[in-house]
Amino acid sequence: MNIETKCLHEGYYPKNGEPRVLPIYQSTTYTYDSTEHIGKLFDLTADGHMYSRISNPTVGAVEEKIASLEGGVGALCTTSGQAASLISILNILKSGDHFISASTIYGGTINLFAVTLKRFGIECTFVDPDASEEDIQKEFKENTKAVFGETIANPAISIFDIEKFSKIAHKNNVPLIIDNTFATPILCRPIEFGADIVIHSTTKYMDGHALQVGGVIIDSGNFDWKNDKFLEFTEPDDSYHGVIYTKQFGKAAYIAKARVQLMRDLGAYPSANSAFLLNLGLETLHIRMETHCRNAESVAEFLNKCDQIEFVNYPTLKGNKYNDIARKYLPKGCSGVISFSIKGNRENAIRFMDNLKLASKVVHVADIRTCVLHPASSTHRQLTDDQLIAAGITPGLIRLSVGLENIDDILEDIKQALDKI
Repeated sequence: MNIETKCLHEGYYPKNGEPRVLPIYQSTTYTYDSTEHIGKLFDLTADGHMYSRISNPTVGAVEEKIASLEGGVGALCTTSGQAASLISILNILKSGDHFISASTIYGGTINLFAVTLKRFGIECTFVDPDASEEDIQKEFKENTKAVFGETIANPAISIFDIEKFSKIAHKNNVPLIIDNTFATPILCRPIEFGADIVIHSTTKYMDGHALQVGGVIIDSGNFDWKNDKFLEFTEPDDSYHGVIYTKQFGKAAYIAKARVQLMRDLGAYPSANSAFLLNLGLETLHIRMETHCRNAESVAEFLNKCDQIEFVNYPTLKGNKYNDIARKYLPKGCSGVISFSIKGNRENAIRFMDNLKLASKVVHVADIRTCVLHPASSTHRQLTDDQLIAAGITPGLIRLSVGLENIDDILEDIKQALDKI
């Protein structure tokens, strides 16, 4: 099936007389015909659901759909995008380990990596994603276990060179983890360019309607975990009667371990109802992303001609430094998120935002409704000045998430707010 058809039909396959729409299996508990079968479930030798802390039929259908959309061997839904980022790292790193991340990633993820994981004994080195392969290679250490980046950085709207970082990561025998939230698999499938693990905040475009918070991790099945860096995949797990993940789960070793070990212990699994709502968003993802992209392109062109604007970050603009690489990785479009800087000080940016009438001022992004945010005073408020600069954030930078309203209405709202600066 093509990806548009997968959005509608993958994951749930009703049999004769069964509901056409994915049901909500609102249950924590499952029954079994024998004690022997329960034992096999806990030995991980039989398929089925043990408990809704690690799997549920409704959530499982959505996981299968997302894995298919991204081209992976399996997926694991989480209660938030932050939980997906955390588990994707903890599944392969432990105290004393190190990983490399692009410096342009979302501010909340920078905090997770630089502060919280540091308390776990895990070190992160942030690199300029546009740096040369030679300079990035210098940051690798003996204990480096992974590389992390965002397809489209939030809020810098820079494009991550997936193939470059895949080459560097694999040269060092470590996996590349890509946050594909803004692009979604409709615009980019990182696995096709060498990514080993893909994550999303499903709160954003995948849900699309600002109804529920969630995340997901997708395993490509392509990384070979049978090397000295990742003994947790090749040596017995005492918490599961000595199971060896690479032996029992083969290509799906990574995602299986994430579920039965980390999700079992951390319990960050979404409810059936949340997965049901997420599935409704996924069914129209391909249609929504096309309109988001076209509207955003129009807004970017408009802003680029305004005297009050210092600069506009959107890869499809002529002269944008990511224009060529965007055509390679994102030929269908670069999402609905734009960042731009108002000339002058921070107060001018605030004045512009406060005069918007259609666009909502919210701590959210990638919604069907146009919304706006000032990162330096909100989502990235916790960052130092140096970190803000590294993330591409100026005092006047505004993140505009262009929605699905009529483009003339969106442009009129922006124009009248600019006129009042």
